[in-house]
Amino acid sequence: MSALRTASVRRLTEETFDVLVLGGGINGAVSAACLSARGARVALIDKSDFASFTSQSSSNLAWGGIKYMETLEFPLVRKLCVSRNHLIRSYPSTVEEIRFFVVHERGFRHGLWKLVLGTWLYWLIGSFFTKRPRRLSVAQIEREEPIVAVDKSDGGFEYSDAYLYDNDARFVWNFVRSALNYGCVAANYVESLGSTREGDVWVTRVRDVVTGEEKTVRSRVVVNACGPFVDAMNARAGVTTGTRHVFSKGIHLIVPRITANKRVLTFFADDGRLFFVIPMGPRTCIGTTDTKVDDPITHVTAEDRRFVLDNINKRLRLTKPLTEADIVAERCGVRPLAVTKGATGNEGWAQLSRKHVVEVDEARKHVSIFGGKLTDCLNVGEEIAALVRGLGVELPYPAARWYGEPPDEVREEFFHQARLLGLDELTPKSSSEPLTKRLWRRYGEQALQLLEEIRADPRSAELLIEGAEYLRCEIAKAARREMIVKLEDFLRRRSKISLVIEDRVLRDAPGLREACRMLFGAEADARYDEYFGR
Repeated sequence: MSALRTASVRRLTEETFDVLVLGGGINGAVSAACLSARGARVALIDKSDFASFTSQSSSNLAWGGIKYMETLEFPLVRKLCVSRNHLIRSYPSTVEEIRFFVVHERGFRHGLWKLVLGTWLYWLIGSFFTKRPRRLSVAQIEREEPIVAVDKSDGGFEYSDAYLYDNDARFVWNFVRSALNYGCVAANYVESLGSTREGDVWVTRVRDVVTGEEKTVRSRVVVNACGPFVDAMNARAGVTTGTRHVFSKGIHLIVPRITANKRVLTFFADDGRLFFVIPMGPRTCIGTTDTKVDDPITHVTAEDRRFVLDNINKRLRLTKPLTEADIVAERCGVRPLAVTKGATGNEGWAQLSRKHVVEVDEARKHVSIFGGKLTDCLNVGEEIAALVRGLGVELPYPAARWYGEPPDEVREEFFHQARLLGLDELTPKSSSEPLTKRLWRRYGEQALQLLEEIRADPRSAELLIEGAEYLRCEIAKAARREMIVKLEDFLRRRSKISLVIEDRVLRDAPGLREACRMLFGAEADARYDEYFGR
């Protein structure tokens, strides 16, 4: 078992915290990171692994909300564009500008020129931060992306937004790791059984999912960041709000790489919503669906697969149509959409926005976060810190910066040391990017420690799992610092290995058994069997 997690679980009962954050998705992770950096005593728990629900199933896009222009929500679009720009500036190695190559079909509900003009307005609302849009003729589409079917098209356009080079769950984990660095007591696989207000503190019963042991955690404030489970958790605490969630299921299919171009191919699916072909290293991610569901626990169905495959096969000129046999991996999750209580959630379903809503019970010092999206995560962290401070929690360092990559001089020092080690020469030809860039993006300043390990033992720079782009020293680091309890935590969330390598290939991959021994010690075989028998 992770020594870091064991120590964190023990510490949950050793003090009264200023804030207990329930839920380790993007909303909970940024809340914990901001509050901890500014001096609050914070605990963060999640009933499963961090980022293991909605936050691991996004499109990996950090976009300014161009779809909300159709419903004239320009203030929301402006806010999201500013947030997107801020993310790109703060995480230049992780959140990258990418072009969206949009194909327009004749007879669509909006004419081509209307949408082209809309992209220019979108560019203006986004302060001209990205590359300028351009209109595409049918001939340009055929020349630049010959794989795209244009028989029903009258042209298209191209504009910019941003995407996460690595997977979304890794991005969330880095906020959790940051919170830990600032003294937060964070533990995965710890479930809240309900909170009660006793005098001036909250007493929350929790259960260690791994051992079954129950404990109590005391805090002055509770922040409910449980994503789709916010309503259920509020009910356990007797907290009432004017907002609730409705759920939209979205799925993606991961298939072999469709195009070598690093851009997002964008279409309007049969149901009228945007439909993406997104680069994912050696693979391509396609989707998504938008299905209203009543239960946040969802699975990919045969109908979901047909929808995605039918839509992509209609819009691409492939040597042979994609079938279920081509699917490398699947992603499935629900978007928790915030609506006012009393609303059915059926009104304008496709137009419901992902904006977040925060409700505060000042008398009981309880905060609930509804909805939200990755693009707006830095704003959520700042907003929660301000609200918690208003509830009487002292933040001794109110101006402390809690996010972003290290300063340029640290980055330059890392790349200089890496060049002296000859690391770029170790990058395998199959890799989608230079090794040094990948290490910096994943670990920032901590990547310097990896260089130290490689200098001490050059074998630690070896790739342990072919095609996985993870070095031996990275797996050792994950075992020490990344609170990995199950093999899925590493393969799916700390990395994206299980998204780009099929289970049948991964099962027999040279080095996976050794990776398990590094991560789990004596429990290696049990964790291996648990994953492949799931």
